[in-house]
Amino acid sequence: MKLGLLRVTTIACSALLAGGCAINHAHKGAVIDPRLASAIQPGVDNKASVQKLLGTPTLDGQFTPNDWYYVSRDTNQVAFRNPRVRKELVMLVRFDPAGNVASIQKTGKELVLGLDPTKRSTPTLGRKKSFFDELFGNIGSVSSAGLPSGAGGGGNGPQ
Repeated sequence: MKLGLLRVTTIACSALLAGGCAINHAHKGAVIDPRLASAIQPGVDNKASVQKLLGTPTLDGQFTPNDWYYVSRDTNQVAFRNPRVRKELVMLVRFDPAGNVASIQKTGKELVLGLDPTKRSTPTLGRKKSFFDELFGNIGSVSSAGLPSGAGGGGNGPQ
């Protein structure tokens, strides 16, 4: 009886632990339909037709309002780990001054810069001090060099 209860409890705990390691899929940014995106043609479409097909852009160009960016990202996350990019699409629609589509550029995950910090500390110039150097390093370094003669106490100066 006790062995059966132990088995059931072990199986239930294992199932709960395995459930916490489920993969979470997330989508962030614009929802870009590939068929609608491929239907946009330079010289034929304008700002109104692009907005009707793809919706409001994720962001406008910083230096010119004639650049529209649509950003889409799909990520996977296991338990408490950092999310990993599974699929990414950045679509740049560039317009001419008249508002017609001049060019379309698509990039993906290959241009994402992966930064991998080496340590959890900032490297600095100079020598590295140990804990004891920091603790006892100033002992004896304070002197009375800047005081006038006799003011250091016990000297032969005027009284």
